[in-house]
Amino acid sequence: MVFSRFKNWIKLYLQLGIVKHKDHEINQQIFVSNLFSLIGYTITFAMALSAAIRGNTILAISLFSASLLFFISHQIHRFGNLQNSHKISARIVLFSLLTLMLYLVYTGGHANTGPLWMYIVPPVAFFFGGLRKGLRSLGLFIVIVGTMLFYPDDALLNAEYSFEFKSRLIYSFLTVTLLFGFYEYSRQKSFKSIQDLSDKFERQAMLDPLTHLPNRRAMRDYLEHEYARAQRSKLDMSVLLCDIDHFKQINDKYGHDGGDFVLQKLADLFENTLRKQDKISRWGGEEFLFLLPETSGFEAYTLAEKIRTKVAETEFVYANQSIKITLSLGVKEVSPESPIDKAINLADHFLYQAKENGRNRTMPDKETLGAG
Repeated sequence: MVFSRFKNWIKLYLQLGIVKHKDHEINQQIFVSNLFSLIGYTITFAMALSAAIRGNTILAISLFSASLLFFISHQIHRFGNLQNSHKISARIVLFSLLTLMLYLVYTGGHANTGPLWMYIVPPVAFFFGGLRKGLRSLGLFIVIVGTMLFYPDDALLNAEYSFEFKSRLIYSFLTVTLLFGFYEYSRQKSFKSIQDLSDKFERQAMLDPLTHLPNRRAMRDYLEHEYARAQRSKLDMSVLLCDIDHFKQINDKYGHDGGDFVLQKLADLFENTLRKQDKISRWGGEEFLFLLPETSGFEAYTLAEKIRTKVAETEFVYANQSIKITLSLGVKEVSPESPIDKAINLADHFLYQAKENGRNRTMPDKETLGAG
């Protein structure tokens, strides 16, 4: 029972400040900050008690102060409205650790073993500061320690160390620093490679492999984002759905390679025709969906007609053969009464009306839109 309560307390202590919606790296830093805080104030508090019992008042006060700082670094996470609490906590931990190490070098600690605690500094500095900040912190720390150790007549020390101990302490600390620095460099390179690979796969997952246009999944994100913006800013927004007329005949006559060629060239034509703010995706098969921000239904009709006319007048040459293409298009303005899914369904309905009315046309017609 007691062990279970202690285990739960440790778990709650280490997870203080961790929030699911935060970045994984930030949550990991908070967890390690809490861990160092727990270890730091536990050990320094125990060492402070030991120093007090031995009658070393100055060392005891210094250790109690370090213990308090380690504890404060943990309590920082209780302030949920404090921005970058993980960075503040990490700086307190690192500052407390570096200050404590300098004090132990100065006093010698217990039986002149204080400087041996210096080796925990490099991993902490690199974890919380990264490679560059970690190297700067450690470089400054080494300069200060080296000055203290080798200043003439030990004027900056309250302890006696042999020259051999001093030199080996600095050499070994530099070695440990370089090893951890190389490890941190390798870790960052590996993390960047994995992140780049992840980003690449994410981009690929959002693109149609044939036309390199955004796919249905990507367009969904664009639609929701633009719809929210349009509602917030009271802006017009329309969708346009188009389909290639008699595409099956193109596949039958020129093969699937010919059909793929048409889709690719058509995607290029669309991208060169649309405005900068517009988005287009391959919605499926030979269907393309256009997202037209800040565009009324009538303006969308005008753009649709421009696209339809341009496609009809373009000659697509495949394997020295000319292919003529026409489009049927459906247009619908998005509104609170016709949100995204309903607007797309209505655009699809108008598209099939265009096909039933002879193809190579945009529906609803100009008069209907004008009347609306």
